[in-house]
Amino acid sequence: MKSINGFLIAAPQSGSGKTTVCLAIMAALVRRGLSVAPFKCGPDFIDPGYHRAVTGRPSINLDGWMCDEDFVLSTFQANLQNHIRPIAIIEGVMGLFDGISNAGKEGSTAQIAAITGVPVVLVVNARGMAASAAALVKGFASFDPQVKFAGVIFNNVGSDNHAALLKEVLAAHCPEIHCFGCIQRDEALALPSRHLGLITVEDNPLSEEFIGRLADMAECSLDMELLAEFIFDSEKASEDNVRSVLKTVSPLRIAVASDAAFCFMYEDNLRLLREAGAELVFFSPLIDSELPTGISGIYLPGGYPELYAERLDHNVSMKESIRTAIAEDMPVYAECGGFVYLTEGIDASEDQSSAKFVSIFPTRCRMLSRRKALGYRQVEFSEDSIVGVKGTVLRGHEFHYSEMVGMPDGVERIYDVSRQGVTHNREGFRYRNCLASYIHLHFGSNPKIAGSFVAACRCYVDRLNILNR
Repeated sequence: MKSINGFLIAAPQSGSGKTTVCLAIMAALVRRGLSVAPFKCGPDFIDPGYHRAVTGRPSINLDGWMCDEDFVLSTFQANLQNHIRPIAIIEGVMGLFDGISNAGKEGSTAQIAAITGVPVVLVVNARGMAASAAALVKGFASFDPQVKFAGVIFNNVGSDNHAALLKEVLAAHCPEIHCFGCIQRDEALALPSRHLGLITVEDNPLSEEFIGRLADMAECSLDMELLAEFIFDSEKASEDNVRSVLKTVSPLRIAVASDAAFCFMYEDNLRLLREAGAELVFFSPLIDSELPTGISGIYLPGGYPELYAERLDHNVSMKESIRTAIAEDMPVYAECGGFVYLTEGIDASEDQSSAKFVSIFPTRCRMLSRRKALGYRQVEFSEDSIVGVKGTVLRGHEFHYSEMVGMPDGVERIYDVSRQGVTHNREGFRYRNCLASYIHLHFGSNPKIAGSFVAACRCYVDRLNILNR
């Protein structure tokens, strides 16, 4: 058994304000000089970016559908080890018990609470509620005995009188549930949004003034003393769950695209690549004129390339550098936005002109006004590849508003994709040693994936050495 300082911030439903509340608590704790270890339930990339902006540390995705319980627990524990006396703050996703099915917790915030043993602080949108708020809290707290409750925060409270009433009814009907505070409505602290959801922190950097106002709000409205010192005994987390790191004499340099256009990547994917023997070298397709020197592979993650299409188009030398690397059979793995960047480009739409991209795959993409795809995906390889042999099974997530405009049948497809057990489509486009897809794969869903990619990069280096003798 291990004592852990921390809690999980959840809500009855999306739109309750848990992200703003979470950021406010993180900001207040950081201002107190405390070390915050941030986590995010589910496959989301945007909230972790805001966590990083406020805490100065990477936020780790915890997902009970893409990864098994052992991996979720080990990555949670491993990232606590990276901090000195950390406060673990996990932000939930959707409603607390909402997952991929009606019957179980799979893919839900509640599943992560049960796996890690971290108690829940429920953020309740109390607008227009009084005694009903206590009924809601009581129902959530008693719904699943595997989910521990630390307390509640009432959000969107109308006045001091409203706050007093909420505390009174909670104490009368749920005396075992602690109220950590009441936050009154303040539209100035809302985060901006657009058609793809919240704007990324790269596009909307949080000013020091805004972060300070978040911290002020938490200090004024919440019992920060209790939250800062909240400690629970976890029966799940222990030193035995920490993953060992592979020692390598000569790490291979793998280039990872990372800028405002390419910022959607699971931190665990990067960690697992390092553990497999990679030295990650970050570069910007927006700014840099060519790939980093001395690399053995390329990782092109997702993002919003459509928002930077003109700049990506005009960076001709970078596109040529990537084309040359692929022509020389350097292993390249690309997903979602990274895949779009490897197509011929984006067609013009009402609010943007057409753009030409790297042109590895003979198709163009176009942006739609409605979402094209959203949800978990399971992938099985029909052929050997740079990230796994035939029959390898992985899990990931798909979310995009773009679609291909006619990928020719002759382009090789090596993914058999299923969705909730039902065959979905053939995907995973391959050209030479380049593998690309709309699906964001979580390398933690199969422990061999990162090692396979690093091994493919090492084979590439070995071939070059033989040719250069």
